[in-house]
Amino acid sequence: MKKILITGGAGFIGSHLADELLARGYSVRAFDCLDPQVHGEARRRPDYLDPSVELVVGDVCDKDALTRALDGIDAVFHFAAAVGVGQSMYEVAHYTRVNNLGTAVLMEALITRPVERLVVASSMSLYGEGLYRNAAGEVREGGERSLEQLRRADWELHDADGSTLRPEKTPETKSPALASIYALSKYDQERMCMLTGRAYQIPTVALRFFNAYGPRQALSNPYTGVLAIFASRLLNDSAPRIFEDGLQQRDFVSVYDVARACRLALESPNAPFEVFNVGSGAPQDVCSIAARLARVMGKEHIAPEILGKYRVGDIRHCFSDIAKARELLGYEPQVRLDDGMAELASWLAGQAAVDRVAQASAELNARGLTV
Repeated sequence: MKKILITGGAGFIGSHLADELLARGYSVRAFDCLDPQVHGEARRRPDYLDPSVELVVGDVCDKDALTRALDGIDAVFHFAAAVGVGQSMYEVAHYTRVNNLGTAVLMEALITRPVERLVVASSMSLYGEGLYRNAAGEVREGGERSLEQLRRADWELHDADGSTLRPEKTPETKSPALASIYALSKYDQERMCMLTGRAYQIPTVALRFFNAYGPRQALSNPYTGVLAIFASRLLNDSAPRIFEDGLQQRDFVSVYDVARACRLALESPNAPFEVFNVGSGAPQDVCSIAARLARVMGKEHIAPEILGKYRVGDIRHCFSDIAKARELLGYEPQVRLDDGMAELASWLAGQAAVDRVAQASAELNARGLTV
C-alpha cells in the first residue's frame, strides 16, 4: 500500500483529496498547522477529516517536523499555503514565510528523503489577467488596468486602439503576470518544486487550481474562496459584496473534480514535470454566481451589493483551458455547477459562520488597497 503525505491535508482541498486517495486504497498522512484563521482558535482536528488519516500537527517551516513526517512516505502533495490575494498585500512577511520559505524547507527535506512523486498546488492567480482576443481575432495577453481607468469605473481591458478585448480560455502557455504577493508566492512554490524535482530526479507535477468550491470551505475566513465568502454573508442574512460591476468572469470547479485531478497527477505516467490547469473550463460572472448561491440557499431576497470599487491585486477575467489535462491526465470535470451548488447549499444549511468580511474590508481600506 502506497503511503501519501499531504501538507495542508486537514484543509478544504487536502481533506477531499485524502478521501479520494483512501477510496483508491492509499494510506494517507496529513501534515497541517491547523491555522486558527481556517480551523478556529481551538485548533482541533476537523470532524470531516477521515479517521483513518494520520494527522501530524506541525509548521511547514519546521524542517525537523517535516522530515519526520516524510518517514515511510512514497509521494507528497504540497498544499500547505497561506491563501488570499487581499491579505497577502499587507501580511507580506507571513505569506512569504509560509508559502516561499515553507516550500524551500520541504524541498530541503525531500533532498534527503526523496519520493516517487511530488505534486504541488499552484494557482490560477499567477496568470494575472487571462487570455484575450481583439476585434480582429488576434490573441492578446491581458495587461494591467491603470488606476486612472479604474477610477472612472472602466473595468474592461482594451486594445491599443481603445476597443474592448474579449476574454478567452487561458492555457498553461500564457505568461505569468503576478498581480499580488499571493500570486508571486504561488509561482515561487511551483517553480521551486519543479527546479528541485528536476535536480534530484523527483518526478514533479504542478496543478494550477481555479476557483474550487464545495463542502468544508472555511466559512469564517474572509480571505478564502469567493463562494465561501458569499455563503458566510448569506448565512448571516447579509448581502454578498462584489467589487467592480460583478461582471468579471471566473472558473468555478467542484472540489471533487479537483481531488480527482490530483489523483490523476499522482498516477499518470504523462504527468511528471508538466503544469496543468484544473478548472471547469466554463466561465461564470461573479454576480450571477452570487445570485445562484442565494437562490439555492433560499436567500433569493438578498441581492448582492455591487461596490463599484477595485481591490489591488484583482484581475478582470480568467478562466481555464483544460485541454492539456484532458489529453495527458484523462481529466474531465464530472460535477455540473447546478449539482455542485445544490450540494453546497445542503451542507451550508447545517453550518454557522462568523462574518468577518467587514473587518477584512476595513483592513484593505485602511491601507489604501481599494480604489
